[in-house]
Amino acid sequence: MKLEYSKSQKIVLIVLRIVIGYHFLYAGLSKFYMPDWNAAPFLLQANWLFSEFFHFLANNGTVLAIVNVLNIWGQIFIGISLITGLFSRLAAIFGAIMIAFFYIAVPPFLNNEFFVDKNLLEFIGFLLIVSFPTSNIFGLDILVQKYKSIKE
Repeated sequence: MKLEYSKSQKIVLIVLRIVIGYHFLYAGLSKFYMPDWNAAPFLLQANWLFSEFFHFLANNGTVLAIVNVLNIWGQIFIGISLITGLFSRLAAIFGAIMIAFFYIAVPPFLNNEFFVDKNLLEFIGFLLIVSFPTSNIFGLDILVQKYKSIKE
């Protein structure tokens, strides 16, 4: 059974994809342009599941350097992918994984806050993008599909 979505539903899903993409691109670029930025202060705050693992990442210089590069460039590439609609489903999967790590490292409910925070909301947004691949409606994935159909 193929579901059809209204024009307004499609627009909302496309806007969600682009807004989350913008947020990720902005976060990655802001880290990129701060030469002294690194993930250690965040990782050292880890206070829930796998906190020892996050502390290890922060305390090992080589591993931390890799984490920093993956964080910055992961956010930049995920953001660009979501904005342009190129491989956005794959980008949303990686974005969901990244946000899940952020949430697990420092969950809000351990700081006397409600369990819903921006990370959880963005995680759900990524799941929506994976579930409703709007780049097949508006995005560069349309060109990828056309190229694949020509090659076949």
